Amino acid sequence: MTDETAAEPATRAGKKAARREAILEAALDEFCERGFAAARVEDVARRAAVAKGTIYLSFKDKQALFQELIRSKLGEHVLRLETARPQPGQAMRGAVEPILRALVEELQAARIGDLLRLVIAESGRFPELAEFYYREVIERAMNAIARLAREARATGELVSDALVRFPQLIGAPVAVTFLWGTLFERFAPLDRSALLGAYLDLVFGSVTENPP
Repeated sequence: MTDETAAEPATRAGKKAARREAILEAALDEFCERGFAAARVEDVARRAAVAKGTIYLSFKDKQALFQELIRSKLGEHVLRLETARPQPGQAMRGAVEPILRALVEELQAARIGDLLRLVIAESGRFPELAEFYYREVIERAMNAIARLAREARATGELVSDALVRFPQLIGAPVAVTFLWGTLFERFAPLDRSALLGAYLDLVFGSVTENPP
């Protein structure tokens, strides 16, 4: 087998991945512009510059497109939480903070914010979309946080069991930065990184506190 022959599968795989990414980006554009109900697969195909049949090779329908958007935009963050294990001598905060920081930044820099706004806007008319988002993202993330919180309680890092009982609390800075960025950023820019650090200080205790 020549080097050129060996490179052909990699080239085809790269083109396939790029085409899939173009379809998903086009789907997000179409959903955001027209709403889930009015969006059509043929219009997604037009935006992505592919044949409609090409989309159906990978996606059953537009709901499958929507679900894959959720997986592709948020799946990596959820998986990182599920597989997070504090290293020897590392606290829960050290394992969780990099994941939260990446998510908070991507709410603005990437298109996760667009996707979240879409889920909120469409969940009333299409509760099955909200349920999928809950099962695929929220439930898995909360189970991961509750597990980490139980371990942190056992080691004495967390004095309270609040994060075990209400793992939703860890999502507060994500929700605040998302809402702030959507509604108020143009009036009062928010230092998202500093806010997240201050919040984690409240939950885990400040590592920079000066003794009295």
